[in-house]
Amino acid sequence: MLLTPSVPTPPPVLPIIAVPGKVFRDRLRNGGEGPEMVWIGGGSFRMGDLQGGGESDEKPVHRVTVKRFAMGRYEVTFAEYDKFAEATGRSKPDDRGWGRGNRPVINVSWHDATAYAKWLSQQTGEQYRLPTEAEWEYSARAGTKTKYWWGNEIGSNKANCWSCGDSFTNTAPVGSFEANPFGLYDMLGNVWEWTCSQYEGKYKGKEQQCMNKKINKNNNLSLRGGSWGIDATRMRSADRDGRRPTNRGGGVGFRLARL
Repeated sequence: MLLTPSVPTPPPVLPIIAVPGKVFRDRLRNGGEGPEMVWIGGGSFRMGDLQGGGESDEKPVHRVTVKRFAMGRYEVTFAEYDKFAEATGRSKPDDRGWGRGNRPVINVSWHDATAYAKWLSQQTGEQYRLPTEAEWEYSARAGTKTKYWWGNEIGSNKANCWSCGDSFTNTAPVGSFEANPFGLYDMLGNVWEWTCSQYEGKYKGKEQQCMNKKINKNNNLSLRGGSWGIDATRMRSADRDGRRPTNRGGGVGFRLARL
């Protein structure tokens, strides 16, 4: 009697449990896995220039509540972005000869970053997007109230910036420095990170929202975290910047949030 060969049953896909601090990766439909993500518990914090002496756009200091979400453990790397570019036929961004692989992707516009988030959502069946400014600062502070998550003094070899006492002259491979208390790397320094929030000269509520209307070339979108080429005063947890959505540069990258 001819026997029909048995087909092995694939292992069940277990749900990812949203435990604060838990690291996970979603599977991609075309093979491989997405970026490493960390679950961030919801909570309230005071947002803005807590110590005084900051810029006018860091005011007024106000209390914000954020819901539970996941944040990229690292800035999106060239390896991760290049996989997206190859899958979608997009041009790969220039690395300026600094190296690709596990270095943070640079020379990406806001449109590039949001396109990657949309592709990742399609690949995983989950909702990825850029973080709001409020989610970003909540994650960067990680429960702290000081200028930097490690204290009020920049110290040495805590992050990658031109006055941070490190040995890098451009971008550093992600994870080169200690993680903050939420388990997130390079929230301060290395590259500026796009958010989904519209930039305002003073806080009026848009820092807690993603821009849902059609983006035009005259909109300003918020960036956070400073970069390898920035003085330490510009990579405080409260510091902000705003740029056009088409802007690209050697100090601009991003990380993603997942709901």
